[in-house]
Amino acid sequence: MSDTRVDRDLLLNGMDKNVKIFLSVIVLLVLGVIMTVVIRAGGGGGLVADTKYDAFATCLKDQGAIFYGAFWCQHCKNQKKLFGSSQRLLPYVECSTLDGKSQTQACIDKKVESYPTWEFADGSRLNGEIALAQLAEKTSCVLPE
Repeated sequence: MSDTRVDRDLLLNGMDKNVKIFLSVIVLLVLGVIMTVVIRAGGGGGLVADTKYDAFATCLKDQGAIFYGAFWCQHCKNQKKLFGSSQRLLPYVECSTLDGKSQTQACIDKKVESYPTWEFADGSRLNGEIALAQLAEKTSCVLPE
């Protein structure tokens, strides 16, 4: 009888230990997913955002520059990455329809034919990924070092 009780206690303690391990693994996985979502969303989990290009992006807008692009365009994504978190301040116009199969009327009216396209206050345009130094030169905006 005491052997049965000892076996039962060992079994229950072993199950408790296994349940604790299982729950710990689940909690760690959930925390990992949450951290990934926060970081990808730009929240940074309390990290300081890189605002190095905020003034530059704002100046581009103030100088009348417009950045035409499409969400599916890799070159547009690369162009935005050059600005880091300051890309939120860019004078960006989305040219693709939500299904990615057509162009918005605003971009049709502006005759945007390739992405990315930068248009400037003087009416001139530059196509493709443009170096920040070239954008600074074209707009007289100061590029941070």
